[in-house]
Amino acid sequence: MNRELKNFLSNSAMNCKILVVGDAMLDKYYFGEVTRISPEAPVPINHVTKVKETLGGAANVAHNLSLLGCHTSLITQIGKENHGDVFLEKLNLCGVDGSKILRADKPTTTKIRIISGHQQMLRLDFEDTAEIVGQDAKNFLANVLDCLKNFDAIIISDYGKGICTEEVCRKIISKCRRLKKIVTVDPKGDDWSKYRGANFITPNLKELNAVLPKKISNVDDAVEKSARRVIDEFDLSGLVVTRSASGLSLVEDEKVSHIRAHAQEVFDVSGAGDTVIAVFTMALAGGLDSALAAQIANVAAGVVVAKVGTYAVNHEELLAALKIS
Repeated sequence: MNRELKNFLSNSAMNCKILVVGDAMLDKYYFGEVTRISPEAPVPINHVTKVKETLGGAANVAHNLSLLGCHTSLITQIGKENHGDVFLEKLNLCGVDGSKILRADKPTTTKIRIISGHQQMLRLDFEDTAEIVGQDAKNFLANVLDCLKNFDAIIISDYGKGICTEEVCRKIISKCRRLKKIVTVDPKGDDWSKYRGANFITPNLKELNAVLPKKISNVDDAVEKSARRVIDEFDLSGLVVTRSASGLSLVEDEKVSHIRAHAQEVFDVSGAGDTVIAVFTMALAGGLDSALAAQIANVAAGVVVAKVGTYAVNHEELLAALKIS
């Protein structure tokens, strides 16, 4: 098994061509230390010692894929301001093709986090979550549909910021089915009808509960039963449910795998879902079966949650986490 995985990560993954479509963002972190209270108001003063800018949302999915060696493209919409410029610079540095990204007169979704030690103190959000419409929507969809044939798999990364409209999702999935392309979805919201016909959807437990008539607890039987109901309702091949400290569950028509998380200290779960869908889809595109793909994705997520802030796992880290020498 280890030899098979090593061969896959060192060879097959390098030949995968994956397109990521969805809501991208820029994550900014101001790390510091609080030692006193401001004399101006009863608020802590964070003495900033480090600033970090990373790619978030759909761009973090693409970043993960690129670091793992895939030929990766991202299609999204960003603003024309400085945050958009920084975003494109970061994307270029990590080797993701962003040549079809559209720039519009709206802010680049940006999240600024103020952190003291490992504790997040404050978050500032710059965003406009109105759905993409008019000529922007037509241009965006044309850019996506025209190039689907060039990829082995397509990831729809929906963060509810206006890109993954019902029309966008349905037309992508419909054409992917005609072309026999793998399409996976990281979902958002309580209406998954727009994802109908995708191969796999990768919700966390909270996202799964959002589409269920009654919330379930984080136990194997309940997750499996609910996942099968969702698979039937939305004509899916399967569901990959991330369950925090309980690991993840892969549920398909004929089989189920409950994969336990590796025991470790968890700093931050942000971005773990991006890593799961990136690694899982990469493995499927490379020809691995879904159960093995889910196992690799679970290990990769374990690397990410042990980091502070949005983080993309690289090839060497994944090999090490899989204990492959």
